[in-house]
Amino acid sequence: MPVNPGYRIPVMPSPVIETFPNPRDGREYEVAITCPEFTSVCPITGLPDFGEIRITYVPGERCVELKSLKFYLIEFRNRGIFYEAVTNEILDALVAACQPRRMTVVGAFAARGGITATVSATYVAT
Repeated sequence: MPVNPGYRIPVMPSPVIETFPNPRDGREYEVAITCPEFTSVCPITGLPDFGEIRITYVPGERCVELKSLKFYLIEFRNRGIFYEAVTNEILDALVAACQPRRMTVVGAFAARGGITATVSATYVAT
């Protein structure tokens, strides 16, 4: 089947996590975000890893913009990275972007060889 020569692969925006001003900065409330289709690559075997990334946070002055978060998470699709590293890297990037009061990132990864893994990393502002 010939490839359509007019088809172009869309260029993804830069994976910068954008933020916006917290609309209720004086109130403490929790935001919960779920990415049920997270993928990365096992750095040893090169096989794909599948999982769910769950983010909960209490915003400070800024909130996470979801479309930019989606593009940021997609960037892991072709990266060889361990579960522990990816969970902590996501937490570090989000904390740097929005300076929350509190944040937890949970990576719940699908079974591979009959074993599942869940990694949880937490940040609390001091």
